[in-house]
Amino acid sequence: MADIQTQPHTQATLTPAPTVIHRADYRVPDWLVPDIALDFALDPETTRVHATLSVTRNGAHDRPLRLDGDGLVPLEVLVDGRPLDPNEWTLDNDTLVIPLGGERHSVETRVALAPSANSKLMGLYASGGLLCTQCEAEGFRRITFFPDRPDILSRYTVRMEADKTAYPVLLSNGDPVASGEAADGRHWAQWNDPFPKPSYLFALVAGDLSCNADHFTTMSGRAVKLGIWVREADLPRTEHAMKALKDSMAWDERTYGREYDLDVFNIVAVDDFNFGAMENKGLNIFNSRYILADAETATDADYDAVEGVVAHEYFHNWSGNRVTCRDWFQLSLKEGLTVYRDQCFSADMGSPAVKRIEDVRALRAAQFPEDGGPLAHPVRPESYMEISNFYTATIYNKGAEVIRMMALLLGPDRYRKGTDLYFARHDGQAATCEDFVRAMEEGGGIDLTQFRRWYEQAGTPRIAVSVKHDPDSHSATVTLEQSLPPTPGQPTKQPMAIPLRTALFDRQSGEQTGEQTLLLTQDSQSFRFEGINSPPVLSINRGFSAPVIINAQRSQDELAFLSAHDDDPFARYEAMQQLMVNALVHGITTGTLDPKPVIAAIRNTATDPALDDAFIAEAVRLPSEAYLGDQMPVVDPDAIHEARDRLQRAIGEALEPLWRNLHRRSARPVFDLSPASKGARKLRNMALVYIVASGAEDGARVAFAQFEQANTMTERQAALAVLANGTSDEREAALDIFYNRYRDDALVLDKWFQTQALAFHPDTVPLVEQLAKHPDFTLNNPNRVRSLYGAFAANQWAFHQKGGRGYTILGDLIVALDPINPQTAARMIPPLGRWLRFDADRGALMQAQLRRILAQPGLSKDVTEQASKSLPTP
Repeated sequence: MADIQTQPHTQATLTPAPTVIHRADYRVPDWLVPDIALDFALDPETTRVHATLSVTRNGAHDRPLRLDGDGLVPLEVLVDGRPLDPNEWTLDNDTLVIPLGGERHSVETRVALAPSANSKLMGLYASGGLLCTQCEAEGFRRITFFPDRPDILSRYTVRMEADKTAYPVLLSNGDPVASGEAADGRHWAQWNDPFPKPSYLFALVAGDLSCNADHFTTMSGRAVKLGIWVREADLPRTEHAMKALKDSMAWDERTYGREYDLDVFNIVAVDDFNFGAMENKGLNIFNSRYILADAETATDADYDAVEGVVAHEYFHNWSGNRVTCRDWFQLSLKEGLTVYRDQCFSADMGSPAVKRIEDVRALRAAQFPEDGGPLAHPVRPESYMEISNFYTATIYNKGAEVIRMMALLLGPDRYRKGTDLYFARHDGQAATCEDFVRAMEEGGGIDLTQFRRWYEQAGTPRIAVSVKHDPDSHSATVTLEQSLPPTPGQPTKQPMAIPLRTALFDRQSGEQTGEQTLLLTQDSQSFRFEGINSPPVLSINRGFSAPVIINAQRSQDELAFLSAHDDDPFARYEAMQQLMVNALVHGITTGTLDPKPVIAAIRNTATDPALDDAFIAEAVRLPSEAYLGDQMPVVDPDAIHEARDRLQRAIGEALEPLWRNLHRRSARPVFDLSPASKGARKLRNMALVYIVASGAEDGARVAFAQFEQANTMTERQAALAVLANGTSDEREAALDIFYNRYRDDALVLDKWFQTQALAFHPDTVPLVEQLAKHPDFTLNNPNRVRSLYGAFAANQWAFHQKGGRGYTILGDLIVALDPINPQTAARMIPPLGRWLRFDADRGALMQAQLRRILAQPGLSKDVTEQASKSLPTP
């Protein structure tokens, strides 16, 4: 390592204070880099990087060339082949500044890196015997000096040399063009990417890997070589990912007309990864949890996640790579659009109704609280200190809902015309959210002026709904009133354009009037429905057509009616959920819980032969404790937990024979991934929850029998989770068996940590403290950190137990993790930032942890931004 610091240099500022970057300050690049050649001498301890940049002045100015760096020291700097003296360049903070005359130059730099010491997992780092990269958003500057911004598009040529025994496989972006032997047992490979791309899409992997090789023939007849690279022992667990890749390639051609453009498409699975996966051009790098799957180690949800993430990263080839972001404020341009695309793909591959329910549940669990808290921001933010903090549910999930609303307003044909125009107009460019909206307008023939506010205004709109029936005119009037609460930096809001799919039902016949999409554009609007002979039942926001909160003041009888008769699957599910929420909130606030309407609706749903098992399982699931908290002015974790537990027990007791019958009849002796089998497993696991909740004397034995006899991880982990909530002997036995069976499989061991951290067990808090000291726990692996601490913070009842012990546990983690991996540490801040939603005592304890974190010396800007924004404004 000593030789990394050998070159003298001028250092302007050693430790810059975090600065705020504003969207309004965007300026085109001073210099462009049409081509870059990278030469890597790879080694885990000291890797040397020689970069050659062809640079061209962009416009009439005399500003110097500024190349971003992060922790880099130049070993040598050359311009047009001439080595520069140290006084001919400077380091301004970490930025290499080179004064240049003329219009075009060749600029070379040499640096040395230490991959094995890179615990941040950004740039070039070592993981499980591999050398790999992660460059989004600003990791490329940790590899070499470069104008590391997404609107610098360059053609890359990459040469890698490494020890042939340790690193027999050398991969990079684009297509392989040459390879050969080198001295001292080393070898080399050269890759070329003909498509200009931003630096955040650069990728490199070196290691001892085996390949699941396949091929795909595109719609124009080109043959593409496909490869999924993993450890040899993991090859059998890559078949599902390969199928998902081929399915997504065919779907994108069929649905969007997008064809893959290179001769090779590679995926590599990596154990240590801050994200889920990365769409690097032609070389996707994945967190191994989103590649590896088999019945023994992966649940059905894991299989679905593999399919969805593989599709997501592949779809980025066009919505992210071929058309990229002008700046990071436009992040949802690629992420929101691509999430919408992967959601539609997954819906087409399985059950559209269940997929929509799952997507909305995820939105409400992560994005709605974000919109209602101190970290609320628009889909297109106006400022940031650290861009990594804006990889949020708002950018991704709400951004996808914005695209979904546009697609609804345009209809399938006009939406396709809009996307065709977008890809054709901006191919090979760095674009903006405005560019996308304009393409939708021009391609779809629609005015989206007001709709743009979805990109500009933070917060979740709230819609108050009333229905008035006029028997004389045989009509009904639906009146909608919208409000958008203040959010940080946005105290007042303008009315949004909100499309709400709506229908009215006749109470007697169950027939509906015909669905209409009501476009709410004013603070208050009324819509008239004709031919309504009796007071109707309202079904609104069908299919969750807009990401809003509806207050329709429907009675329990009306909700029960919709839960039995609504012909929109999501609306039917939503009615059941609201029926449960109403009963629970009434029980929490008054102490009186009436389970009878809920039990009757569940019995009706669970015995309806027209419904599939997967939908039934979703419909009869109680709302989460966190979601219930979101329905209350002040979250009371103990009261919520007690009321939900009481209702779950009442449902279990009243319908125990039904649950036992469903548990028996949904057993599947052979594993397969058909929708019917997946639905059966989902329903069987939900039936088990209610059997145990009923308090039946043999409940733990039934759960343990399922645990022992399961032929899939889906049923085994579900049984373990049910047992983990209790205090039976079977609980301890199952946890021990699970650990000893899977202790050598990191991904499955994550489930063991997660299950215990999520458990409604009286000793969950001390158990989490013990698990943090377990020999298999490490702060160096983001998956392991998330499996324990992320799960614990999501366990509302345990995390928010009085006294604040949970807050201290999370605060201790953040302080310890920040020097190791600031990105993962920063993502643990939001649970503490929700202090305003809780009582004063809990709120004060959460704020105290945030202040303690901010008082730490040398705190990263990742954590600084999240923690400072989470505290009340002075």
